Amino acid sequence: MKTTLSPLRMAVPVFLYIILLGGIIGSLLPTLTQATEAEEPLEATINPPRAIYVIPIHEEISPPVLYILRRGLKEAIAEGVGTVVLDVNTPGGRLDVTLDIMEALDRFEGETLTYISKEAISAGAYISAATQDIYLAPKALIGAAAVVSGTGQDVDETLKQKIDSYLRAKIRSLSNAHPYRADVVRAMMDSDFVFEIDEQVLKEEGELLTLTAKEAMQTYGDPPQPLLGSGIFDSITDLLDTRYGVDQYTISDFEVTWSERLAQWFNPIAPVLFGIGMVCLFIEFKTPGFGIIGAVGIALIIVFFIGQNVAGLAGNEVLIAFGLGLTLIAAELFLLPGTVFLGIFGVLLILGSLLWAMVDYWPSQEELPTFNLSLEMLIGPLAQLGLGLAVALGGSLLVLRFLPQSRFGRQLILKGAIGSPDPVAAGGGNTALSKSTLSSKKLPAIGSKGIAVTDLHPSGEVEIDGRRYQASVALGTLPRGTSIVVTEQRQFHLLVEKGTAP
Repeated sequence: MKTTLSPLRMAVPVFLYIILLGGIIGSLLPTLTQATEAEEPLEATINPPRAIYVIPIHEEISPPVLYILRRGLKEAIAEGVGTVVLDVNTPGGRLDVTLDIMEALDRFEGETLTYISKEAISAGAYISAATQDIYLAPKALIGAAAVVSGTGQDVDETLKQKIDSYLRAKIRSLSNAHPYRADVVRAMMDSDFVFEIDEQVLKEEGELLTLTAKEAMQTYGDPPQPLLGSGIFDSITDLLDTRYGVDQYTISDFEVTWSERLAQWFNPIAPVLFGIGMVCLFIEFKTPGFGIIGAVGIALIIVFFIGQNVAGLAGNEVLIAFGLGLTLIAAELFLLPGTVFLGIFGVLLILGSLLWAMVDYWPSQEELPTFNLSLEMLIGPLAQLGLGLAVALGGSLLVLRFLPQSRFGRQLILKGAIGSPDPVAAGGGNTALSKSTLSSKKLPAIGSKGIAVTDLHPSGEVEIDGRRYQASVALGTLPRGTSIVVTEQRQFHLLVEKGTAP
């Protein structure tokens, strides 16, 4: 009994990729629209309010804090925002992340302010000292910044001296405009340091310095200057009203959403994620139709890009490039087979987007933007890309080696033989035939004859003895309805050529 297959079945993967790409572009339209609308009223551009980004430094200092800070600073640079306020309330945290945060703040050429709402202890004190001005809430505390191990125990003395020396030098390089800041931070981190100003001892040997808001604002010297702080305010709004004037600024807050927090957990294994995602897509391309494996592959790759975006690395443009690459490959496989350049360009777009998603690139802050890319910026991302490709290649080889002989692999190969559950979509159906097919595990022998139920460009589906199989031709194409003969059994499909009527 001759049956037909709807051409839509072959186009499903293409449509899914196009929908994915369209959704990405659609997510950018509101931003583009806002930018266009912002240019329309001429009066609003004469004396626009100062744009200020407020970035939270809350809870323990860990990679998520670095991610949101880096993302906020890069957006501020890209949008021409000149002032960033750190809303600090932290008991401290990881030293390596703290140093990365300090380095990121040093890259920002605008104003950097700290507002300590409750406490800036340990790593929080270093981060606060890396900004230009430190403001405090009335009951805020800052200090106790001795370096300890991850378990809370003291660090080896030699290692501690090296770390302390580096941190003191780092703070001195960032504190030229504040005569007491470097010594204050040293008193917070070195219990052996005796801190005194004008013969007044502020910290004895054997203890670490911690300051209240009032103590941080105490003045010393001639002319008198505050010890550490620049002012005491009840809130960030009060601070900005005093510094810039009421209604003379607009605030953009940066917060991590629950979905971004979920993506942050996946970020450390990002190369493995996209490697597994590519293996899933490889399986999907090698088997009939489009199903859960392809959806999982796309989902893993999207999680990879979301994680990089949350980490302040990838922007929306790399996701667009990846989606476009997938679309070109799908077009090569399903719509325009044989046009090799589409597939090559698609692969290059995918590899380029994956690499670029892991590069810590900072927008230019110059009037004439420049593209600064160094080998140092690429070493880490190239290593991560290599790891991801190794996972993808190794996984694909394992799939080719073991999946075809497995029960699951045979079910995938014979999936097309079962037919569509919808008789209309499949051009008719046969319940008895479907049941017999479900129990069958044999592929047609070489020399078996049948008919192409879809166009083979060069891949598609054929029907042999009432069952459908994934098949392809070695050269050229075959239109639907052409008689075929099996010439070879491949791991995931049949190789056929034009034959005589069965």
